[in-house]
Amino acid sequence: MNKRKLYPWYFAGAAAFLFFLLCFVPGILGIAYSFTDWNNFSKEINFVGLANYKAVFQGNSEYLKYIGNTILFTVVTTIMKTLFGLALALLLTQNFIRFKNFHRMIIFSPQVMSYLVAGLVFRSMLHPTTGFLNNFLRSLGLNGLAKNWLTDLSMVFPTVMTVDTWKGMGYIMVVVIAGLLSVSPEYYEAASMDGASFFQKFWSITLPLLKPVLVNITVLNVTYGLRVFDMIYSLTNGGPGNATGVINTAVYKEFSKGNLAMGTTLSSVLFFVVLALLYFIIKSMEHKEVEV
Repeated sequence: MNKRKLYPWYFAGAAAFLFFLLCFVPGILGIAYSFTDWNNFSKEINFVGLANYKAVFQGNSEYLKYIGNTILFTVVTTIMKTLFGLALALLLTQNFIRFKNFHRMIIFSPQVMSYLVAGLVFRSMLHPTTGFLNNFLRSLGLNGLAKNWLTDLSMVFPTVMTVDTWKGMGYIMVVVIAGLLSVSPEYYEAASMDGASFFQKFWSITLPLLKPVLVNITVLNVTYGLRVFDMIYSLTNGGPGNATGVINTAVYKEFSKGNLAMGTTLSSVLFFVVLALLYFIIKSMEHKEVEV
């Protein structure tokens, strides 16, 4: 009997050991190295206390801009993906829409493409002189709408966030559709008998019952947004200047320069920011039983 009780723990123990060895230990070591002057130019590693964190958070630090860009990117793309994904999910679950599965497939298909490939494709399309978008606008006589999408300081960050929203909203749509299909139609039938409008049904039935789904996709979007790297690196490499730089592009640059301690410091800051925001999101959107 004891062997049968212990049998499942053999599998859990192996997975837990691998997680501890490959994830937990490197994470703790990374945080520890953030308190040192670790670099590629010296074999000595000296303890420097909070000096690296002070360098990150001092008033004129460029790292504060990276942190601000990361938070702005996360907030905007999370809201945009959720709104567009929810709207598309509501539209493509209506009975009057024909070929719904085909439309769902088309909208979801960008998710299959890697972020690096999507970024390189849009980098070519948005080129100011040879790009498809500007040439298309010029062919229509709309020269005034042709912009330097990836080099104009006022346009580049909104452009990057728009491309990322296009890439990710299909996944959100599919998750929300799954949530919508799990809602019993009896609720809507009862509401229709009471004369409820579409928006009343959405506000009083759909939205409350979708709350667990919305919490999950918000957590996923926030986690992705705070860790974004591929899309920004392939589109702008953090430029022009540092206009689109985020924490992970800063980490990449610091490691490339051999400043390993600062790279681990920025990674640690990102880790704590992710923990704090996810805790706040989960607590503020904690699921409660819905009465319909």
